[in-house]
Amino acid sequence: MKRMVKGTIILAVLLLVGGAIWWYWHAHRAPAVTYLTAAVTRGDLVATIAATGTVEPEEVVDVGAQVAGLITAFGMDEHGKPIDYGSEVESNTVLARIDDSMYAADAAQAEAQLQQSKAGEVSAKANLQQLKAKLDQAQRDWDRAQKIGPSGALAQSAYDAYRSAYDSALANVAVGDAAILQAHAAVAQAEAAVSRAQLNLGYCVIKSPVKGVIIDRRVNIGQTVVSSLNAPSLFLLAQDLKRMQVWVAVNEADIGLIKPGLPVTFTVDAYPDVVFKGEVGQVRLNATMTQNVVTYTVEIVTDNSNGKLLPYLTANVKFQISHREKVLLVPNAAVHWTPPPQLIAPDARTAGAGRGRRSSGAGAQESGTETSQAAPSRGTVWEQDGDFVRPVRVHLGLSDGIMSEVQSDSLEEGTEVVVSEAGPAAGEGGSAGPSSAGGASSNTNPFVPQFPNRRR
Repeated sequence: MKRMVKGTIILAVLLLVGGAIWWYWHAHRAPAVTYLTAAVTRGDLVATIAATGTVEPEEVVDVGAQVAGLITAFGMDEHGKPIDYGSEVESNTVLARIDDSMYAADAAQAEAQLQQSKAGEVSAKANLQQLKAKLDQAQRDWDRAQKIGPSGALAQSAYDAYRSAYDSALANVAVGDAAILQAHAAVAQAEAAVSRAQLNLGYCVIKSPVKGVIIDRRVNIGQTVVSSLNAPSLFLLAQDLKRMQVWVAVNEADIGLIKPGLPVTFTVDAYPDVVFKGEVGQVRLNATMTQNVVTYTVEIVTDNSNGKLLPYLTANVKFQISHREKVLLVPNAAVHWTPPPQLIAPDARTAGAGRGRRSSGAGAQESGTETSQAAPSRGTVWEQDGDFVRPVRVHLGLSDGIMSEVQSDSLEEGTEVVVSEAGPAAGEGGSAGPSSAGGASSNTNPFVPQFPNRRR
């Protein structure tokens, strides 16, 4: 009996000790590591350069005033409404009128001066005729005096008087000719003054030089415009809003990839769901420097037949640098992810770790502008093998900032590649030792930006 009791006690102690050991082992062992994976897909990839620009009218005319004065009225558009923002105008449509009272007076004065100069010219011509008649009389008297000569019939003094009268009449005719030339020049000068006065009077009516749309009206009725060295701007006129341009500032690091004719897509905040298309028109050579950053202005030409694009909208532009069709694609996270050594399969640990380190550098081919034009480089992605991962060597191609092109005989469409390790089960507030070494957060989407843990 005592032996049975003793055996029962020993068995109970063993069970308690075994249970304690079992509880301690399960309570302190590291949870199994889980991985976030993504399937290799096949599709098209477009490498782009992203930039921001401004929608601009293709042709803009700044209509100014060439004379100073008070704005008295606006013209009428084709619908009979006063010229204002958005008015559609034809060529030579009256846009505004400046008070012309002073310029009308100047024109009248110039016209009067012209008439006076013309009268002077007529008078000079009549005087010339008189002088020519006197010259003719003096010449006949002098001819008769020369035939008679100084004698008893013609005194010496009379002879000399005829000669002097002839020379004087000849000189007066030359003066008369000069007076006509002077009067003619005075007429030409007066005509120029009239023409100038008429031009200034005409400038009081501001007309549209081209057919277009008023996109800015910079004056009001009653406002005085002053014309000095620069003509004051009254209206900004877009010649044709059916074709628009986008002016984009491109960094000097990317400008070498931008060529005329390059296809472009862009969106504007006014229509976030609409993708507009265009192409590069030209690259301006006058670079600008802001905070030691050199940028070039690129002009993009786009069709605006539907009239959706308005002047000066902000455009989010993507230059389509290169395009690949039906290639194998993996998320960029799979290319950048490097596992800690303890997660690599033992038989591939040395080679896999080295390849992993090289694969992390492969991401250098991607620029901040979502494009990669470098020659294909080597990289590594990882496949799950139980609790471990195995390296798969790939050649990296283009990247659009989200997906990367890969080439490998070991990968095919549908193959699962690791993008991150998820660590222990969700809700435990941290990752297991191996997961912590990898630096990945637990149970998070690898495509969503990660933020530091907040204090609770």
